[in-house]
Amino acid sequence: MPNRQTALGKIGRFIVRARWLIIILGVISFAACAVIGAGTVGKLSLSRWEVPGSESYQAGRTLEHMFNAGSPNLTLLVTAKDGTIDSPVVRKAGLELTGQLADEEAVKEASSYWSRGGTRTLRSEDGRQALILAHLKGSVTEARTALAELSPRYARENEFVKVEVGGQDEIFRQAAELARQDFIRAEIIILLGVFVLLLLVYRRFRATALTIGAGLFAMAGTLAGLAAIVAFTEVSTFALNLTLVMGLGLGIDYSLFMIVRFREELASGKNVHDSTVRTVETAGRTIMFSGVTVAASCAVLFVFPFPFLQSFAYTGVLVVLSGMIGSLLILPAWIAVLGSRLARRTKDGAAPVSRDGSGHFDTRTGGWWYRSAKTIMRRPVLYGGAAIIVLALLGSPVMNLQFGLPDHRVLPAHASSRLVEDQKLAGFKAEETDAIQIVAPAVSHPSLATDEIAGYAAKLSRVQGVIQVDSIAGSFSEGRIVTPPDETHARFAGAEGGTFLTVVPYGASINADAPKIVREIRTIQAPFDVMVGGYPADLTDFRDKLLERIPLALVLVLAITFIILFLMTGSIVLPLKAILLNVLSLTIMFGALVWVFQDGHLSGLLRFTPAGSIEPSIPILMFCIAYGLSMDYEVFILSRIKEEYDRSGNLEESVARGIQQSGSLVTLAAAILAFTFAAYATGEVVFLKMLGIGMTLAVLVDATLIRSVLVPAFMKLAGRANWWAPPAMRRIYERYGISEGETMPAVHSMDGTKQAERTFS
Repeated sequence: MPNRQTALGKIGRFIVRARWLIIILGVISFAACAVIGAGTVGKLSLSRWEVPGSESYQAGRTLEHMFNAGSPNLTLLVTAKDGTIDSPVVRKAGLELTGQLADEEAVKEASSYWSRGGTRTLRSEDGRQALILAHLKGSVTEARTALAELSPRYARENEFVKVEVGGQDEIFRQAAELARQDFIRAEIIILLGVFVLLLLVYRRFRATALTIGAGLFAMAGTLAGLAAIVAFTEVSTFALNLTLVMGLGLGIDYSLFMIVRFREELASGKNVHDSTVRTVETAGRTIMFSGVTVAASCAVLFVFPFPFLQSFAYTGVLVVLSGMIGSLLILPAWIAVLGSRLARRTKDGAAPVSRDGSGHFDTRTGGWWYRSAKTIMRRPVLYGGAAIIVLALLGSPVMNLQFGLPDHRVLPAHASSRLVEDQKLAGFKAEETDAIQIVAPAVSHPSLATDEIAGYAAKLSRVQGVIQVDSIAGSFSEGRIVTPPDETHARFAGAEGGTFLTVVPYGASINADAPKIVREIRTIQAPFDVMVGGYPADLTDFRDKLLERIPLALVLVLAITFIILFLMTGSIVLPLKAILLNVLSLTIMFGALVWVFQDGHLSGLLRFTPAGSIEPSIPILMFCIAYGLSMDYEVFILSRIKEEYDRSGNLEESVARGIQQSGSLVTLAAAILAFTFAAYATGEVVFLKMLGIGMTLAVLVDATLIRSVLVPAFMKLAGRANWWAPPAMRRIYERYGISEGETMPAVHSMDGTKQAERTFS
């Protein structure tokens, strides 16, 4: 059947004809994106662990608007150098410091041990330390921006007292600042390391420069795209981190696929222009499938109603789009111009020529990958079973996975805000910075409802893990009043009605199981309508909503990738196999997270403090990214196997040849991407260490055990069933499917006979 020109072939020919125009436009676009993207960084927002619309979120907004109050997000730890915090000189210094902090423009309210009549919840057990608490105005970005100026000013020391700065917002402000420094350092290491690796692989400076350039273009394009998005919605500053790591990684992956395919086509005897067109047709089609798969995996994060995770969805989609533009449009134009100067070097420096007189350069057989695949397919049960056992053992710690809440241990031990939290946990029974706020806006005259409020406060104070409940009716502990109402309790009544109560937990209890305390408080019957908020409630609602949406996210990821792989292969078996193997490979990543970061193995070597649980949003982000990248390699390998199978109909040969053509390239791409992620494992923030170690393992295991062992073993065992689909789905594939081969494939039946063949256009 004569071939008609494919759609990508037409695009390839247009790129060759207009190559200089495309190069000029590409350079201009890169410069424009870089300028626009540079301005994006300052517009990104910081995020708290909040769920917009949740009970805790509404409680926080009501507390701020009705009572001009809020959960303390700035803490000053005051230590008396001589004597106790009740000595006249320390008391005077503490009250002056409280007043000074309260007068700051960024501070909405401030109180302290001294201004609140010597409350025990703000005093250490040895009497040498006390706390000053403040609530900062504005959004989280405004609050943490103010903290950047306030923190160094209030960290002070004189002959009487030492003052240290902490609090939840200060912890995560410092985490974001350290993460930014870690990323800058890591990016320098990555760029230099990747440049050297690519130069060793290509042995051509121009090919190396093009590949790095494609990665930089993806990064710049993503930042420029985020500039448009931040005009309409909030985008987290951590989106910048994902832009750097994924932009460079995918840009390099896609460029590798294109340049290596161009070299292959050039070596087969085609001229430069025909090789460029064929590269766009074949590798370009694979990149399109891969890009859609990775983008879809990242887009699934939109199901989570949190700006923090949705920011990564925007970023993932933009990274893929920018990477595809760079590799499918701009890179081929450069390839068409540079031509044989991108070809492999031979010993004499010339480009390689055809191995035989026919002009055909066959790189599909005879290599290590070909022989390895053949060996595995001779004993698929033995090799496949051994690989599964290894993966199962490595992934087994995932059975003990415990989701928890983030705390100060995300920071290194030397961070100033972490040192404050460590001292509080060691010296204070109470944890008022993690107090649970109960808001009752409908109580119109709180002073007339003190009996009801007192009864409710007494019941709350009996909750296990609660040391004290403060209200307009006084302070209560273990069901009885410990401090009668005085002027310090007047703050619990709003100027126009409404009241709130503060439930102060023991530090050990709230750190051990905050959700349990929050849920028990919510079950206690109140004499009026209430909303439960505060930092522990924010985190609890965040975690609950996150876990609630996980099943939907998983279903969407699996369904989307199944559809994409079906349209590429025409089989329902291969997509199911790919999904199963991908999930299996990701258990290694989660097993490592549990074994290292939850259980604490290697904590000394990696310099972090294990928390005994895993904060759930980071693993979910890692799952979507790792799943998309795993499918990236799956698509590339399957496309080459499918191309060979459409040509020959011989299963074993097509698997061995497809792996021979793609194995080394996938391994190289995975090694570079693993190196990129591994650089972040050297960071000081635990989140970055988790991302670096988990993603490095996922990429390496996927490119080795999964792709080089389990793929050929599975395909050998499945035999002709690899390409099976029900008749109805086969008709859908024949109509809409896309193959990397020149023709829209020969669809084979179970006995190997060709069922249909048509040209795709």
